[in-house]
Amino acid sequence: MQKTLKTHFGFTEFLPLQEDIILHVLQRKDTLALLPTGGGKSLCYQLPALLFSGITLVISPLISLMKDQVAGLKESSIPAVYLNSSLGVVEEREVWRRLAAREVKLLYVAPERIMKPGFLDLISSLSVALIAVDEAHCISEWGHDFRPEYRRLGELRELFPDVPVVALTATATLKVREDIVRQLALSNHRAFIGSFDRKNLIYQVRPKQEALAQVINYAEDHQGQSGIVYCHSRATAERVAARLSDAGIAAMPYHAGLPQKERTANQEHFMKGTVHVITATIAFGMGIDKPDVRFVIHYDLPKNLEGYYQETGRAGRDGLPAECILFFSYADKAKHEYFIRQMTDEHRATVAAMQLDTMVTYATAWRCRRKMLLSYFGERLNGDNCGMCDVCFEERR
Repeated sequence: MQKTLKTHFGFTEFLPLQEDIILHVLQRKDTLALLPTGGGKSLCYQLPALLFSGITLVISPLISLMKDQVAGLKESSIPAVYLNSSLGVVEEREVWRRLAAREVKLLYVAPERIMKPGFLDLISSLSVALIAVDEAHCISEWGHDFRPEYRRLGELRELFPDVPVVALTATATLKVREDIVRQLALSNHRAFIGSFDRKNLIYQVRPKQEALAQVINYAEDHQGQSGIVYCHSRATAERVAARLSDAGIAAMPYHAGLPQKERTANQEHFMKGTVHVITATIAFGMGIDKPDVRFVIHYDLPKNLEGYYQETGRAGRDGLPAECILFFSYADKAKHEYFIRQMTDEHRATVAAMQLDTMVTYATAWRCRRKMLLSYFGERLNGDNCGMCDVCFEERR
């Protein structure tokens, strides 16, 4: 295992819990892995995939995420492919040829593709050794990014009853974790829960007053540092990027409305450091592993704490201090409430309203931010305060 880690992935040691999870997976046992953003979830199925004799089937929610993962594996000389709507007929035929010839170790597929008529029949002809469900919180209606197609993944258990399943996520409350286990029919599984405490992140909430001017001033004060500004709408992301550029800050937008080529180019500029600030909707970030992001700013109020935590987790992956700033206004709360009232699914609307209330409590309560975050995910903070959020800073003065 250590040799595979060094030879194929270039690491000499595991991150916390990685080795325990991998050993459990290699025993062909069902596994739930909850590791914080940047905790190395992908390795927990990619390394076992190389040690198993068959194919590892990876359920992944985003085409961009699949492409990034497969590209990274190919760079490490690991045979991996994906099947999604971005492939042409000839490309897809070549993927199936390679699968049939057993030239592939990892196959990435979107949940929508798996549930298409006839696809499960094709998959059943393969020698599947492991099923990995990435971003497993998408399976739960109590999660922050519910995907109805994920609810049908239990059918894979019926097709492959003896194949172990590893479910992975960075953000899941106890209720969501229980839902994942139930929906995927994990049997005799073991759950590995990493700490949610990112000790190097500094959490702040600021009133949303002249927010654009505040963002520009902050970026000017941190000139040359990498940062992400999350915006609720595409138009806001464009406007903030334009104003930052006018102020001499190397900034570009990223959202689903941009042409794919432009999105990819903007992301690459950010990863290489030729662009310092990316202004983005939540379409940006999943699978992004840039270690030196020094700040994450939420220009608009997030819908829930899970999404907020995941997005702030893209800061400070190198372990050095990084700031997470949230601008709050009751006008943003009212906008979310308007969209919730438009929902036709009453249960989903109720869940969304509860999540929004929790998000607002986090932003308005004068309590240690880190303590509130950890408590939400079922973890306790040692001590009365963290000393690394705006509330604790103020109380120390």
